[in-house]
Amino acid sequence: MLPFWISIALLSLAQGALVALPGTLGGLLGGLPARVRSRRWALIPALSVIAFVFGAGAAEHASAEGLTYLALATVPALAVLALGWLAWNAGAPRLPRVLLVAPLFALAWADRAGLAGEGAALALSALSCATLGVLIAAVTPPRWLCAGILAMACADTALVISDLLQRPNNTLNAAHPAAGLPQLQSAVFGTAVMGYGDLFVAGALGGLLAATLGRSLQLRAAALTALFAVGFDLLFFFVDELPATVPVAAAMVVTVLTRRRRFAPAAAPQGAPAGPRASSSAAAASSHDPPQQRAPASR
Repeated sequence: MLPFWISIALLSLAQGALVALPGTLGGLLGGLPARVRSRRWALIPALSVIAFVFGAGAAEHASAEGLTYLALATVPALAVLALGWLAWNAGAPRLPRVLLVAPLFALAWADRAGLAGEGAALALSALSCATLGVLIAAVTPPRWLCAGILAMACADTALVISDLLQRPNNTLNAAHPAAGLPQLQSAVFGTAVMGYGDLFVAGALGGLLAATLGRSLQLRAAALTALFAVGFDLLFFFVDELPATVPVAAAMVVTVLTRRRRFAPAAAPQGAPAGPRASSSAAAASSHDPPQQRAPASR
């Protein structure tokens, strides 16, 4: 088994890479009806954490088992969508890429306790979150999605500090589907665990940036997420559990603030008429787990 510091660092790097993975919905569905877009979708990130904690408290074992089989059924299908259409630059030839899901699933099943199998399961989960990120960015106004990502990080932090998240996370991470099928409800690698919600929030940020600020800033945010996440992991020297949504939210804030500052119009000379202001719609629009746990403590 890998030492914890290597395991958690690799998971953090994977979280950063996931920000760079989503593309855009484009014309895949012929354009979404305007009525589908709503700021209410921004509630999903935070509610996914809160509902999991309190729902699991009501029916802990049943909730964990249900989420295990839900992930087993949906993650491969969402990964197919990512490889075929929704990941960045997911153009032709699509079939060879889509077919990669089958060997990844087979490897995750055959080597469930090994690093290769865990890596394959992590790849499937990350691809599924890229799809979810593209979809939520397509139906949520950018400012509201930014607010939703921040709200998820705040809720995650509050639940970790109050120690309300560790028990349901432990229960979920211990749940195994029948016949030795892979666990896709969380990201396990070596001796560290990261919740599915931590991957989802990275996919949501990637989808948001791909749809609003473009590929260059999406890559910058991916690098910032990886840097912040690895630095945040140093706190494991002092605590046993951390909210891994925080580095993603921090990278989003820095990316948006940097973008706004860079394109802020220069002040007009005194007495001279102010020039036309550059359009800041994209910048303004973007200014805005579920389980998660990192072993030996996790999150």
